[in-house]
Amino acid sequence: LKPKHYEHLLGGAPFSKPQLSAHFKLYEGYVKKLNAILEKLGKADRAGANYSFGEYSELKRREPVAYNGMGRHELYFDALGRVGRTRPDDAVKDRIAESYGSWNGWIKDMKAAASSCHGWALLVFDPVEKKLKTNMVQSEHHVGLFANTPILIALDVWEHAYTIQFGINKADYLKAFFDSLDWEVVQQRIAALRVGDSSS
Repeated sequence: LKPKHYEHLLGGAPFSKPQLSAHFKLYEGYVKKLNAILEKLGKADRAGANYSFGEYSELKRREPVAYNGMGRHELYFDALGRVGRTRPDDAVKDRIAESYGSWNGWIKDMKAAASSCHGWALLVFDPVEKKLKTNMVQSEHHVGLFANTPILIALDVWEHAYTIQFGINKADYLKAFFDSLDWEVVQQRIAALRVGDSSS
């Protein structure tokens, strides 16, 4: 597996080059670790697998941490652009308002979720209730995500995502994130859900 390239984000507001460069390296580290885990899994002794401890068992337990660390960062970077580059269309606003009562209600909820955790605040689609939900994933990449929930927006709220540039001012980081969301990407993700809705 090879890391994706996001150099096109460098030099564009609102995130500084030092902040993004450091974040890219952390993401690349997840890809490197996942490759190492997969390589070792190919050679590990399955006969020694057990719940308490074993090389194969530990590698399988940590595999989703590296995998989700890679995947969530790609969802995050894929949906970043420049400030004001795109705006959400009415269809997306209506879809979000259906779940949160209003567009501003969702913004408040997403920011509240992000302010409440270290980890990830995610906008996901709940296939059971057929609506959008904010979901917090704290501490571990592989813990806390509802089953079978597509991620539409991944907001990284680990300190590494903002402290180089924003210090401890998480609120400023959250504003910068929402200001620079590439809504064309988000709209494509939400549009893909409509296929599932009509077939269910």
